[in-house]
Amino acid sequence: MGVAIRRATEDDRADLVRLLDVAFMDDPVSGWVFPGLAHRRRTHAALMAAFVDISLSEGYVDITEDGAAAALWLSVPAAPGGTDGTADPDPDPDADPDLDPDTHADDGPAQLRAAVDPDNERVEEIGRLTSAAHPRDRAHEYLWMIAVEPERQGEGLGTALMTPVLDRCDQDGAPAYLEASSARSRVLYERLGFTCTGSGIALPDGPTMWPMWRDPQGN
Repeated sequence: MGVAIRRATEDDRADLVRLLDVAFMDDPVSGWVFPGLAHRRRTHAALMAAFVDISLSEGYVDITEDGAAAALWLSVPAAPGGTDGTADPDPDPDADPDLDPDTHADDGPAQLRAAVDPDNERVEEIGRLTSAAHPRDRAHEYLWMIAVEPERQGEGLGTALMTPVLDRCDQDGAPAYLEASSARSRVLYERLGFTCTGSGIALPDGPTMWPMWRDPQGN
C-alpha cells in the first residue's frame, strides 16, 4: 500500500511543530544545541516553529495524510556567478537571509537566535556552520528537515516523502542537498543517491553533521 502525501498549509502549522518537536527531541544535534534536557523541553519547539514558518512561507512542506511524517524543503537558487546559469544577477536586498545566504548572510543565524533563545550561542553557531558548508554554485532542492513520529520510524515514511521530490529533480536535471544529523541517517540517504561533500561539520564538543549532495540520476 502506498503512502498518501499532500502539500502542507498554514492549517497544519501546529501539527508540524509538534511533529518536529517530538521527532528531534532526542536527536544528537538538538541535544547539542540545547544540552540541558529541561531547557530543551521548554525551548526546542520554538526553534522547530521557526523552521516550519520559514518553510511554509518561502519553501514547501510535504506531509503524510495521517500526519506521521513531514519533509521541509527549500528551493535554493544559485549564487551570483553560479555555474548553471540560473543565478539572479540582481539579488533582492529584502530576501530572507536564511534562504539567500549571500544576502545579509551574517544576519540570519543571529536573528534566529534572538527570536528563539537569545542567551544560547549554539542556535546561532549551528546556523553559521551549516551555512558555511552549504554549496552555492548550483540551484538545488534543499531538504532542510524530515521528521517521522518516533513510533513510526523504520516504516519507510521518510523515503516515501523524499521520492517524489527526487524523481522531479531527476526529470528536471536538478540536484538536491541535505545535512544528515547522524551516521544512521547518512546511510539511509546514501541509498537514495546522496554522497557526502566533505569531511563533515564537526560541532564543537558535539556530534558531526554530514553535508550530502545528490546529482540528478539518469533513467
